[in-house]
Amino acid sequence: MEVLKQKIREQGVVISDQVLKLDALLNHQIDPALTMQMGREFAAKFSEDGVTRIVTVESSGIPVAFAAAVEMGVPLVFARRKKTLLADPDAYCERVPSFTKGIVTDIMVSREFLGPEDRVLFIDDIIANGDAAKGVIKIIERSGAELVGFGVVVEKCFQSGASTLREQGVRVESLAKIKSLSDGKVHFV
Repeated sequence: MEVLKQKIREQGVVISDQVLKLDALLNHQIDPALTMQMGREFAAKFSEDGVTRIVTVESSGIPVAFAAAVEMGVPLVFARRKKTLLADPDAYCERVPSFTKGIVTDIMVSREFLGPEDRVLFIDDIIANGDAAKGVIKIIERSGAELVGFGVVVEKCFQSGASTLREQGVRVESLAKIKSLSDGKVHFV
């Protein structure tokens, strides 16, 4: 998606050869027009898959997943990272490390919103090592739902997350693939 690549070049900040800060686009400030465009792109890529529900992880995945859900006319469910007083005590739960946050958190999805009748599209903002993605996929599998694919805005190809999922048979569709962050620049595949 060329417009996304251009925005990443203009507004992304390379922190190190492993970390790209996309706060101006995805993680702190949201570009509504670009977000809706990304949602349409994911909807088109998975239009023939009978998606009944979209799942994401709070919070950075929500805007793009919402845009895709609007386009596809299906509900959006997000895995919570924090338990609330109203949380389903019997929710599907997985412990996952966060590459960028450097912590381990629990992600939870209520059993009320995910079940064997669902065909799920999982959408997220960035995949690095894929730990959060693997956790969400475990939750989807435990629910009995069928994962039709994983849509990710930015794939960091120099980290193993997306390739590991592909090796496990998961269909991964990326809008922008980054080859490296060497020399303080974003190099796309």
